[in-house]
Amino acid sequence: MEEHPDWAPSNIDLTTPSAARVYDYFLGGAHNFAPDREMARRILELHPSAETNAQANRAFLHRAVRHLVQQGIRQFVDLGSGIPTVGNVHEIAQREAPDARVVYVDIDPIAVAHSELILHDVGNATVINADLRNPHDVLADPRLTGLIDFSEPVAFLMVAVLHFIPESDRPEEAIAQYHRVAAPGSHLVLSHGYDARLDQVPGAGSLDEKLEGRGQEVLGVYRSANPITVRTRGRVQELFDGWPMVDPGLVWVPQWRPDWPDEVGVDPSSSYVIAGVGRKN
Repeated sequence: MEEHPDWAPSNIDLTTPSAARVYDYFLGGAHNFAPDREMARRILELHPSAETNAQANRAFLHRAVRHLVQQGIRQFVDLGSGIPTVGNVHEIAQREAPDARVVYVDIDPIAVAHSELILHDVGNATVINADLRNPHDVLADPRLTGLIDFSEPVAFLMVAVLHFIPESDRPEEAIAQYHRVAAPGSHLVLSHGYDARLDQVPGAGSLDEKLEGRGQEVLGVYRSANPITVRTRGRVQELFDGWPMVDPGLVWVPQWRPDWPDEVGVDPSSSYVIAGVGRKN
C-alpha cells in the first residue's frame, strides 16, 4: 500500500479510485495512486483511446483560454478544475497576459490541496474548495471576490466536468446563476462527454438500455468512482442557454479552432467529447 503523501488531506480514502486522479494519470500527472492507475488500466483495455481523448480535451482547454485572452478576457473561474497538471489555466493565461486572474474551484479535497501547493507563490491565482452546483457559495467566497470583478467580463470554464453532474441536480440552473452575475462580454467554456450513437437510438430508454458491449462496460468502470451522465447533443446545446456560441459552435474537441489542420485527425468523433464556447451579449 502506498504511503499517504504529505500534500493529501489525512482524512481522504486513497484506496477508492477517483475520476479526477484517473484523468491526471491520463494527462501524465503524478498525483494519482494505485487504485486510480488500476482503474485507468481497465478503462484503456476497454477504450484504448481514452488517454488520447483526455489529452485532446486538455488541448481544447488551452486553445479556448488563449482565444479568450486574445478577446481581452483577464478573469477566469475554472469550475471543477480537478488536479492541476502541466498547462494549468493560470499558466496559459498569464503567459499571454501577465495580469490575468484565475480562481480554481473543485469539490475534491485532494485537487484543492495540490492546487494550494502549486499556487503558493503564484500571484493573481487561488483555489477554493466548493461545489459548482452551489453557485451562491462559490460566488460569495472571499478568495474569489478578492480576485474577480464581476463588473468586468469573466470566463467560466466547465471542462469535462458536467458529465459528472446528474440531471436531477439541474445543471442548467447553476449555469444560469453564473450567467446572471456575469457582465456582457463574459464567456462560458464547456466540454462534455458524448457518444453520437446514443442520439441514433429511438425512444427514451435508459442509458443502460441504449448502451451495449464495451460502451456499457466502460461506463460501469467509471461508475466505480464517479457516476457519469451521458447527454445528447441537443441537451448539451441547451446548457448554453443565454450564451450564444462563437464559431465553430458545438463540435468535437479536435475541431474547435485547431492550431493546425492535421490536429483534427481522420475521425474527430473518436474523441467522444464535444465542446463549445459561448459569449454573453
